[in-house]
Amino acid sequence: MPPSSDSFSLARIAIPAFGPSLLFGLGEGAIYPVLALSARDLGASSAQAGLIVALIGIGSMMANLPAAMLTNRYGERHAMIGAAVFSLAALALCLVAHSPWVLGLGVLMIGLASSVFLLARQTYLIEAVPATMRARAMSTLGGTMRVGLFAGPFMAAGFIHLMDLPGAYWAAILAFVGTGILAFTIPDLEPRDRAVNRSAPPLSLASLARVHAGVFLTLGVATALVSAIRSCRQIVIPLWADQIGLDATATALIYGIMGGVDMLLFYPAGRIMDLRGRLWVALPCMLIMGVSLIAIPWTTGFAGLLAVSMVLGVGNGIGSGIIMTIGADASPPADRTRFLGIWRLITDLGGGGGPLLLSALTAALSLASGITAIGALGFVAAWMFWRWLPRRTASP
Repeated sequence: MPPSSDSFSLARIAIPAFGPSLLFGLGEGAIYPVLALSARDLGASSAQAGLIVALIGIGSMMANLPAAMLTNRYGERHAMIGAAVFSLAALALCLVAHSPWVLGLGVLMIGLASSVFLLARQTYLIEAVPATMRARAMSTLGGTMRVGLFAGPFMAAGFIHLMDLPGAYWAAILAFVGTGILAFTIPDLEPRDRAVNRSAPPLSLASLARVHAGVFLTLGVATALVSAIRSCRQIVIPLWADQIGLDATATALIYGIMGGVDMLLFYPAGRIMDLRGRLWVALPCMLIMGVSLIAIPWTTGFAGLLAVSMVLGVGNGIGSGIIMTIGADASPPADRTRFLGIWRLITDLGGGGGPLLLSALTAALSLASGITAIGALGFVAAWMFWRWLPRRTASP
């Protein structure tokens, strides 16, 4: 059982609860900027390099259901340690790769490990934190990952200066070793779903999906749209910057400022969700992001795109942790981990499908039309949250 909120403080568990997430994000952030460059150095075409970078997301999507079963069987602590060790093996493969496809295998393995790690982290926090502070825990989890992803390239830059491109992988190795060490120090918890499942045979994944189909087809689809819009925003900014003639330096500056605004808001967002309800964050998150995306094609220069991107960062920042929080609220105590595996699969499908939809609409119509259509999805998600998300979240 989670502890009582009367005697609980997130600050007291900050290092064991969020330290591994920060370090794992740091490791992923360290290698993201160099994956395409490494692939090109090994002879990959631009299209092949893009596919290799995408293998992290593909691996994460592939592993969601197996990750749920592994975490359910072995526990969160062992799952996190295993994910860190598996990531180290993947990085070793990337370092010794002599062909793009060996590099791709290593990248895919990192994606597989990230799914196991994130699901285990989410399940651990649900059990360790009282329900009245759940949103703050989930938004802080999302926020620390974002901080790690943001800081990772800066850490990698120092290693690259000393060791060229392989330095980024050594930086990630250092971060993942730290992740494993911290995970090793975390005490084991006894989640309620494993305790219940000792006395009752668990449902199959198909049966579990059928039992909770109503949630998956409403709130699950809504959060998949959130994931789609978030993944598209990372593509839209550089594409539109190029469209209006901005150089790489200006584009990077806009992207970095947007990321900084985003990171400042995760804890206030979680506090609002805990005190006022999830709808108070989900609705403005989607409305602000929808309006911002629709406004992007109307910008014609650096100042306009920067202003809209900052508003977009505000919208995304206040939604930090919303997908994990709604999933945690909806998950049944008797089969929580596997429910969350299905939940993550749905949201990852949204995250992968969003850029594909943007690409298809851009090819068929124009970039401006594609961006506008993605922005319109924000209003669809907002309506779905208004229709199905409880006004107040009951404590389970």
